[in-house]
Amino acid sequence: QGHLVESGGGSVQAGGSLRLSCAASGYAYSNYCMGWFRQAPRKGREGVGTINSFGRVTYADSVKGRFTISQDNSKRTLSLQMNALKPEDTAIYYCAFDPRPWAVVTSLDFRYWGQGTQVTVSS
Repeated sequence: QGHLVESGGGSVQAGGSLRLSCAASGYAYSNYCMGWFRQAPRKGREGVGTINSFGRVTYADSVKGRFTISQDNSKRTLSLQMNALKPEDTAIYYCAFDPRPWAVVTSLDFRYWGQGTQVTVSS
């Protein structure tokens, strides 16, 4: 059984930056997709960005130009650099893994999920 462990959440003022990391272990798939999703209070879960084993990246329109997703394939580490943060970015951010490399940011049915890390942006 694989594991996803997120780190890097915290509190920041609007306009600031945070970097999230996710360490994946125990997944024996050569091809896959990993992504970041978030859920704000009283709202549904939404995709933030995904990257697959071929390096294909997808982003939600709300974060394009501000967030950058990257991965270290050798270490199965996923990162999310978040710049120009806004109060509406406040949410619990989840790392997810799926064996379908064609999954995209609107695919909310990823198979494996981390526990989440809180990001709070104050105005």
